[in-house]
Amino acid sequence: MTFADFNFNEQLAEGLSAMGFDTPTPIQAEAIPIILAGHDLIACAQTGTGKTAAYLLPILHNISNLHSPKINTLILAPTRELAQQIDQQIQGLAYFTGTTSMAIFGGGDGMVYEQQRRGIQHSANILIATPGRFLAHLASGIVKLETVQHLILDEADRMLDMGFQDDIMRIISFLPKKRQTLLFSATMPGRIRNLAKSILHEPQQVSLAISQPAVGIDQQIYKVHDSQKTPLIQMLLKDSAYGSIIIFAGTKEKVKEVYKALRALKIHVEAFHSDLKQAEREEILLNFKNRKVRVLVGTDVLSRGIDVEGIDLVINYDAPGDPEDYIHRIGRTARAATTGTAITLINERDQRKLMNIEKMIDRPVPEKELPAELGEPPVFRKPGTFSEGNRRGGGNNRNKNRKSGDKKPAGEAKPQNAEASAEAPKAGHSHEKNNRRKWRGKRKPNAGPHGSPPAVG
Repeated sequence: MTFADFNFNEQLAEGLSAMGFDTPTPIQAEAIPIILAGHDLIACAQTGTGKTAAYLLPILHNISNLHSPKINTLILAPTRELAQQIDQQIQGLAYFTGTTSMAIFGGGDGMVYEQQRRGIQHSANILIATPGRFLAHLASGIVKLETVQHLILDEADRMLDMGFQDDIMRIISFLPKKRQTLLFSATMPGRIRNLAKSILHEPQQVSLAISQPAVGIDQQIYKVHDSQKTPLIQMLLKDSAYGSIIIFAGTKEKVKEVYKALRALKIHVEAFHSDLKQAEREEILLNFKNRKVRVLVGTDVLSRGIDVEGIDLVINYDAPGDPEDYIHRIGRTARAATTGTAITLINERDQRKLMNIEKMIDRPVPEKELPAELGEPPVFRKPGTFSEGNRRGGGNNRNKNRKSGDKKPAGEAKPQNAEASAEAPKAGHSHEKNNRRKWRGKRKPNAGPHGSPPAVG
């Protein structure tokens, strides 16, 4: 199949040709005919599948001959970055059609808001907006939506995760009831399906299988203690073969911590997190795209909606809890049939996360040997057994075996921290299963816990 099979109008076909588009992706091949037929649609597709063009092309085909200044299509997106990317793609595809578009988003000063207000009054054919800022313009009374025929929710799951559901429903209350509504989401939890039921009319459904990592990604893991993570990253960054690098951390606090450690080594690094002003975030992304910044440390906000080519290395400082997030993260490298490397750092608490990742990608992730100068890696126990670091009930259960005669070997040192505790199995562990029920709720006098379980990362 080629795009010629859709019989797009001449102007749109010319735009496709100019951008070098010839063969539709699977989501485009399935979604475009449904949208052209006028049906509502709920589509499950991840970032990088071509979903944006899947809804833009049929919409542009339908409205490209509209010589009217009125708003025809409203696209809601979770972030400023994604709204801008959608607007840029519209400008490329619609170059020969005369269709106009405008991105509306938060951030900036009062001048930006005023510029958006004036732009709205001139009524572009397509508005791409973040929910919060668009609702503010709606409240001012300058936006007239009675001519809107198409509503698109892009990355709907992210918008709900960010708390925009009430804003979305408020915006929809201003729209005509007779319209075409398209909902795109990377995941389909119950609340997304509930949202779809409330705003879509007899929708068609398209669901692609969870995307697998690109074949060009060299996936690796290192088994590490938490204290070995930053030193290992410092060693990896010495490899000049890695040009542009993204490091994913689980929290913005950890992002700041890793950023400071790398900054102290005179590495060209920036941190990307929610505490930054929008202008700062844009400048950081621009510098990263232009190779003025070698390393970008951020949370999962970087795994979606950020389109940067030429990423050589992705490092998961913290293993993601959701295997789909793993796919999104490592998908920042090896784009457009190139190659790249994705390294995930796994501590003992991450064993279950690793199992879920390997189950999703249907193969084990190769393990790399930890450099000797960093010390010994943790010894992982078989799944389903309890160690000092992960036993149910925490430290209060650690001396239950003393009653049955199990004793610590003479001279065995008491663990001094959570990591050491996770490495040192208690002698007589094989008897614990038999004694657990017997001693549940009982505690030997003067046999208090000798350590605390590690913090859950």
